[in-house]
Amino acid sequence: MQTKTSPNKEHANGTSFQPFQSNSRFFDRNEFARLVSVHGAERNSKGFKCWDHFVSMLFCQIAQAKSLREIFGGLASANGKLRYLGMKQSQSKSKLSYANQKRPWEMYRSLFYQTLNKCQSLAPTRHKFRFKNKL
Repeated sequence: MQTKTSPNKEHANGTSFQPFQSNSRFFDRNEFARLVSVHGAERNSKGFKCWDHFVSMLFCQIAQAKSLREIFGGLASANGKLRYLGMKQSQSKSKLSYANQKRPWEMYRSLFYQTLNKCQSLAPTRHKFRFKNKL
């Protein structure tokens, strides 16, 4: 008899899927879709949606992956749980590489500033936020 596993359970290697899932919920899919259409980011995408690309890159940041192979391996190991993030399946290394080269980076810059404004409005501070190093 098979038992259902919760997306919050730990994997065999001890990593939990929960932080990744909760971070991806922070982004509004409707606003993301608006940014994609404004920047024309899904032009010639051939089945690899911008949301899938974004989730892959978010995984890269959270998992501190250093290469496409690590991103691909990590997403492939969580293939059954990707549906909770809005992805159907993990993509190949070549599709990730192509998307990194061809997708407009301006869309992700707009997403960053939109997210920054959202965070600043949720937690206002007395000090002005700034980065110490160049982005």
